[in-house]
Amino acid sequence: MQGQERLRQTHQGINEMKRYLLLLLLGITLVLGGCNLTPPYTRPEAPVPAEWPSGAAYKGTGTAPEAPVGDELKWQEFVTDERLRQIIETALNNNRDLRLAVLNVELARALYGIRRAELFPSIDAAGAWSKQHVPADLSGAGKAITAEQYRVDLGMVSWEIDFFGRIRSLKDRALEEYLATEEAQRSAQILIVSGVAITYLALAADRENLKLAETTLETQTNAYNLIKRRYDVGLASELALDQVQTQVDTARRNIAVYMQLVAQDENALNLLVGTPSPTPGELLPVDLGSVRAPREITAGLSSEVLLVRPDILAAEHQLKASNASIGAARAAFFPRITLSTAVGTASAELSGLFKSGQGTWLFAPQIVMPIFDARLWSAYDATIAQREIALTQYEKAIQTAFREVADVLAVRGTVDQQVSAQQSLVDASARTYRLSVARYTKGIDNYLGVLDAQRSLYQAQQALILLRLAKVANQVRLYAVLGGGSE
Repeated sequence: MQGQERLRQTHQGINEMKRYLLLLLLGITLVLGGCNLTPPYTRPEAPVPAEWPSGAAYKGTGTAPEAPVGDELKWQEFVTDERLRQIIETALNNNRDLRLAVLNVELARALYGIRRAELFPSIDAAGAWSKQHVPADLSGAGKAITAEQYRVDLGMVSWEIDFFGRIRSLKDRALEEYLATEEAQRSAQILIVSGVAITYLALAADRENLKLAETTLETQTNAYNLIKRRYDVGLASELALDQVQTQVDTARRNIAVYMQLVAQDENALNLLVGTPSPTPGELLPVDLGSVRAPREITAGLSSEVLLVRPDILAAEHQLKASNASIGAARAAFFPRITLSTAVGTASAELSGLFKSGQGTWLFAPQIVMPIFDARLWSAYDATIAQREIALTQYEKAIQTAFREVADVLAVRGTVDQQVSAQQSLVDASARTYRLSVARYTKGIDNYLGVLDAQRSLYQAQQALILLRLAKVANQVRLYAVLGGGSE
């Protein structure tokens, strides 16, 4: 009787311990279930002036009639040339760099899904059959035994209760990394749009330069023929004939150079477009004058527009991810509680597997408390350093963006004056060339004056084409450095 009483008291003590443990776990869950050791995030102050640079070079750059671009202006609204719009659309559908960016977004989304799923328990169903033979000298019955067992279990294996926010911090980090890849995709799209547009404009400028070189060659050939006839009748010197021959050869060389540049521009455009077949010829520009200029935009007055640039948003998401890693590193210093449970049925015979009284269950909570692990402190220090690196990269991204916009605004504030002055120079050089030809024809001057005037005119015309290209390409760069459009 005393033995039965002690056995009853032992069972009662075990049951009370189980209830106490369950109440303890429930209390910890209620008290610490919302605990999060991640430091609160505050957006750092932008390490750049609040307003764009001012001065003579930036005159009128922030007062254009259009609204700031930010991310609200779609590229289809910005690009006004229909042929260029078709080429950009094809590039966005086929460019391999953009395709890689999209695939990286899908990968990051999947990794975030894995991290998020760790917050919830996984439940598995398992069936097993085993058969074992035990010799007589090892069996408790003193004779050989052959044991057979069938099991079917439904259980949850090693689910970690996220008391201290370790899994939530890792989930938040994965989310921020996913968002960073989305912004990287936007950056890639803006680079494709601006890259195609600038390459298209460069092709137009080189084709115009090629046409100018061909016109110059025609002019120089006519001059050579005229002087050759004068030389044949003794009215022109051999020196004059040789001098005009150098201009003919120079024009021929320039034609070859611009033919090469045009071909390379087309190759670059085809690479950006990403299709197996070349860009159709009817979509390619004849010259700069045949391309409709992009829509005029402005940077506004405040530099806060930079904060919505995709690369800066991506850097900020990486900063947030580093901040979340600190929470996970802090949580590693605290206990980790995991639960393993199983409910099922077992029997020595398959036919008795689901009979009454054959049920089995398992409840196995586990608490792991780190006592001494130097790696935890090093891991925590590493997360602090990673956050400082991410913060520095974020600030550097803002400073770089500010410099890029300021440079574009400096070009915008001065390029019209450059184009106007260069156009006046071209006009003056053309008049000088015509007068030099007339004076040579009348025998007043030698042919050297004609050569100098023609060389000055050709160089002035080339410079004018480059300045016109710089003006329209700068509009594209302003669109890109302000963050472009999202679609």
